[in-house]
Amino acid sequence: MSDRSIPWWAPKIGGGEYALVRDVLDSNYLNEGDVTTRFEREIAALVGARHAVATTSGTTALFLAMAALGIGHGDEVIVPDLTFIASANAVKLTGATAVLADVDPATLTLCPEAFERAITSRTRAVMPVHVSGRGANMAAIGAIAKARGIPIVEDAAEALTSRAGGKPLGTIGIAGCLSFSPNKTITTGQGGMVLTDDDAVHGRLRELKDHGRPVRGTGGDDVHHSVGFNFKLTNLQAAVGLGQLAYVRERLDRQKRNYELYARGLDGLDGLRLPGFDLAGGEVPLWTDAVVERRDALDRCLESRGMHCRRFWFPLHTQAPYRQPDDRFPGALQAGPRALWLPSAFTLTDQDVECVVAAVREFLTGAN
Repeated sequence: MSDRSIPWWAPKIGGGEYALVRDVLDSNYLNEGDVTTRFEREIAALVGARHAVATTSGTTALFLAMAALGIGHGDEVIVPDLTFIASANAVKLTGATAVLADVDPATLTLCPEAFERAITSRTRAVMPVHVSGRGANMAAIGAIAKARGIPIVEDAAEALTSRAGGKPLGTIGIAGCLSFSPNKTITTGQGGMVLTDDDAVHGRLRELKDHGRPVRGTGGDDVHHSVGFNFKLTNLQAAVGLGQLAYVRERLDRQKRNYELYARGLDGLDGLRLPGFDLAGGEVPLWTDAVVERRDALDRCLESRGMHCRRFWFPLHTQAPYRQPDDRFPGALQAGPRALWLPSAFTLTDQDVECVVAAVREFLTGAN
């Protein structure tokens, strides 16, 4: 048994971040500038996107992506019922309505058939969410969306560098959004990014994030082509992100290793199922999730041993701002209350994961 607490997640800051932040401070230019531009370009190169536009959070990235498509009052955007509430809140921020659709309980991602049933004459976009780095069924969702002329805005907040069907998640739709919050592979404290290969969308994103200016201005006699907002990511934050990028490959490898150890160690256990990842196909786990019949009891048992999990979100249709009857969401109701994330930090060791595996096996086999 490990003699230390085993975290669900833990961010980590290294010396490179300190040096880069110090350079920004020494430059006396703390606002968004050349360091942010460099961060955008490095993320775009990392994920294979033509354009990457930095913003203040993953939530504002989603908002800006939809606003760049002209989505607003009277429109509808289809969102999976099992996701962090930010996905739906970003739709609300545009003035549009978030229409909830059920998830596939096997993958915890948007059910293509439920997406198709939710389409109306007011549907202006669909937002598949790639849960834990596991891609939604983009082949099926993409076919439905293409046939109906519906743009795809991917919530790829949990899917940095993860791939499906040979393409990086976040680059399959017209836009995809990343998050750099503290529980992601790389963090800027708060921050996000919109990915797009569409030049026109890229131009609108630049205007919308910076007061309607297509390029950075002086704050004085600038030309403002349209209404815009202030969602800029500062050089200070971008410096932290650039420093984090130095470790991204080893962190991604560790996240894969965590999942491989869990998959091998928990295989064949009654009462527990790992939705899993297609590692060979390019999926990269951010966190290892599990569906457990006695989830809450298992969570309490592991917590008592210093092994920290995180329970899945409540389905959105059960939350006050989006409350709806249960009958349209059997998949979310089946999976959500049973799903949790096992300790998944890239700071874990093989021994840490093996200790968690042993504790889970002991609990589920009744050996405790």
